[in-house]
Amino acid sequence: YDAIIIGHSQFEKIPISRERMEKNIEQEIDEVTGFIAAMKEDRNQSWSVKQMESYAKQLRTKLEILTNSDYKDDVITFEELGVDCLMIDEAHNYKNLSFTTKISRVAGINPNGSNKAFDLLQKVRYINELNANRNVVFATGTPISNTMCEMYLMQKYLQADLLREKGIYHFDAWAANFGETVTAMELSPEGKGYREKTRFGKFTNLPELVTMFRSIADVQLQDNLPYLDIPKLENDKIEIVECEPSEVVKEYVNSFVDRAEAIKNKMVDPSEDNMLKITNDGKKLALDQRLINPLLPDNPDSKVNVCVKNVFAIWDKTKENRSTQLLFSDMSTPKGDGEFNIYDDIREKLVAMGIPKEEIAFIHEANSDKQKDELFAKVRKGEVRILMGSTQKMGAGTNVQNKLIALHDLDVPWRPADLEQRAGRIVRQGNENEKVNIYRYVTENTFDAY
Repeated sequence: YDAIIIGHSQFEKIPISRERMEKNIEQEIDEVTGFIAAMKEDRNQSWSVKQMESYAKQLRTKLEILTNSDYKDDVITFEELGVDCLMIDEAHNYKNLSFTTKISRVAGINPNGSNKAFDLLQKVRYINELNANRNVVFATGTPISNTMCEMYLMQKYLQADLLREKGIYHFDAWAANFGETVTAMELSPEGKGYREKTRFGKFTNLPELVTMFRSIADVQLQDNLPYLDIPKLENDKIEIVECEPSEVVKEYVNSFVDRAEAIKNKMVDPSEDNMLKITNDGKKLALDQRLINPLLPDNPDSKVNVCVKNVFAIWDKTKENRSTQLLFSDMSTPKGDGEFNIYDDIREKLVAMGIPKEEIAFIHEANSDKQKDELFAKVRKGEVRILMGSTQKMGAGTNVQNKLIALHDLDVPWRPADLEQRAGRIVRQGNENEKVNIYRYVTENTFDAY
């Protein structure tokens, strides 16, 4: 074969040989302990021998867990396959690579990695050994999708030798050169008031960092590709639709503030209430108050209702061309259990306004690749004119752009990259419309603002 094309999950099942894995783990431990020793000598950092030993032990345990081979196929190792080149599409899926750091309690630095990313690193190293640091290609539209650490991790995958040469292979050394922790006031998660937060949130020595990164990255920006025949945004901007919170929403936001205070003051057991629970309730409330309590009234000015009116107006106006629309919501997806959800609510309202039911579809109704292909074909032809789904199910790999005229973001996803992936469905080659609209709906003074 010239090439073998497989899915990420299948690729992960192919094991690296145990000997190579052990060699790589020892090398990683040597590098970390070497860095600690150098740091202790240069900067008089207070690392005791005991601390270093416990650190190395922790690292060994962590790496052993990452090499867990229960889910691997025990047939043939990656080295025995004779693969001499590796191309990874949607490479941002491997951004959770573990690393060691002494920087703690700073948002934006998460040293805990996934098995999947650790497995890829081992295979990248093997290919690099075979080909003098060549023959590994990553492709992605969002190489840095959530935190600045991802720049370091991309470099660790693709230019580890250069990082070693410059003495910045260890994350703390890289961060000292290229990153800065910033303490600033920001909106609190409960949606009311402000708090002080320290984040790893600013690049320094940017020209040097970009020069290093560009030696491995062929960066193509939309502005540099005039031959890309893609539609323009109406008025050259994304439209933010701000919706007023109802009195019920305001009361709930106040209750979140009280809950957050109780959690901070350790007045409540974490198993009963915690900040994750508050942020989840906050996201629900910002989307529709009935997600908190289905017995609450349907607020006519909620962002769901504002969106419904907008979708119907566009559907009516573009009847002649049978233009299509996408609606994104990562929350309150249809489960078919009779429980209230946004998807069924929107469809019922649009049908009541006069849109034929068969013109509205949920991505969740297509359960196989074949059904998905059929559904996408219907959207491309304008037979299905409104398609609803989540970023995960309807983001990367969804090609339905032919007649797309509008895209609606009903909730704010966690990662900036998710918004990029959503927008990439409509601002795409093959769209017959010269001008398109992207609407983002937010409820003021709620978790949306955070």
